[in-house]
Amino acid sequence: MGRAKTAVRRSPLPSPASGSVNEREAKKKGSGNKTSGQGPMAGLRERKKARLRQQIVETALHLFRRRGYENTRIDDIVQTLEISQPTFFRYFPSKDAVLREVGRRAFARQAESLKSELSTKATTEQRLRRFYETLGNVTEVGRPLWQAVILAGAMDPVRSPELRGAEAAAVSLLREIIAEGQRNGEITLDFPVVHLAEFMEGLFNTVVRQWAVDLTGPHKLTERVRNAVEFFLRGAKP
Repeated sequence: MGRAKTAVRRSPLPSPASGSVNEREAKKKGSGNKTSGQGPMAGLRERKKARLRQQIVETALHLFRRRGYENTRIDDIVQTLEISQPTFFRYFPSKDAVLREVGRRAFARQAESLKSELSTKATTEQRLRRFYETLGNVTEVGRPLWQAVILAGAMDPVRSPELRGAEAAAVSLLREIIAEGQRNGEITLDFPVVHLAEFMEGLFNTVVRQWAVDLTGPHKLTERVRNAVEFFLRGAKP
């Protein structure tokens, strides 16, 4: 059916009879058009889609920070962007899905930061202190947003399985840092590197969750993160 429609659009003449030379030529032309559609035009469409997806995320984040996650509606996002709700839903099935995208990008940024640390000649202590200090500062600045992320489980690979790959990539780099510390005699060999990375991540995640919902009363996140890192480093000494 697709080829027949293509033939009609390309010629004002009636559709040729089945099996005729004209029909075979129309099929060839239709096939050629499909191939060309996979070239520059297809690439342009993909770039436009990626750009709009990015705009949706950025607009949603702006509104989440300004109004709060609960007080921001999908209507607010689409009206700000001047797009329709169906267009929004082609990219994200729900408002929570935008938060999960925020979580995925946060894991990606962590991975980039850990890669950067691995490229330095710093000690394991210096790398971990610097990495978690930066992470704590970024999180503290955007508290209302990260509170929503945590409460929605938008960075929890158990509740959001689509995040498992991004989270695993970041954790594997943390393991590399700790493994290098073991090889250099800076970190104990009494525990597997997998467990040590889990301990450090568990400390950080617990501190952030407590801070996000004020379970232990007001406190400064960066200070708690710094203490968590120091606690881990002291316990991990050889």
